[in-house]
Amino acid sequence: MELSQDVKAGQSVYTSMGLAIYDVLVLSISNSYIWKCPTRKILEHFNKNISNKHLDVGVGTGYFLDKCNFPTNKPTLAIMDLNTNSLNKTQKRIKRYNPKKYRANILDKLTQIDENYDSISINYLLHCLPGNLISKIKVFENLLPLLNQDGVIFGSTILSDGVKKSTTASKLMSIYNKKKIFCNMEDTLENLDAILASRFKNYSIEVVGCVALFKVQKQELC
Repeated sequence: MELSQDVKAGQSVYTSMGLAIYDVLVLSISNSYIWKCPTRKILEHFNKNISNKHLDVGVGTGYFLDKCNFPTNKPTLAIMDLNTNSLNKTQKRIKRYNPKKYRANILDKLTQIDENYDSISINYLLHCLPGNLISKIKVFENLLPLLNQDGVIFGSTILSDGVKKSTTASKLMSIYNKKKIFCNMEDTLENLDAILASRFKNYSIEVVGCVALFKVQKQELC
């Protein structure tokens, strides 16, 4: 699997040590006090859109899969990430669901996955990918073949413009972009709305602080 330096940089922070503090640093502190989008809001978004047959892309620590309410006690679940540390930690955390595990680059065609899903989540993924939102439409194009008719893709991303952003949030975002942990200096609410509108008739965006919670439906394609 050939990876660009920018792709490698966006996922390199997810070391074993980084994942050990992720839930506290990001989900408890940054979400509430810097990005101004409490983790419970993202969890509510999960609970509204999760299905019995679900694929989670960009798994982090597996927090949301662990905490969300699936419609059944025995969902069909798969996890996908480029980072093996994240995959292994998440697989262990949600082993009660016996998830399938795929290591893949979301910017490539996903030929190794041979199942379709009713829901796919991409939480806090887009702002870690290289390029701007116009180029990141490739994420949706690559996932659509894995989505059943009437299925949904949902998730969240941190935006740099068109949202309420404190001085602290601006400074931290700038630091993360310089380190290439984030690549979202051109990710605006206007651009997110434009790329979703160009591909989907049925989509929604809710802004909470610096974060956009979005959902698209396959049934309604432009």
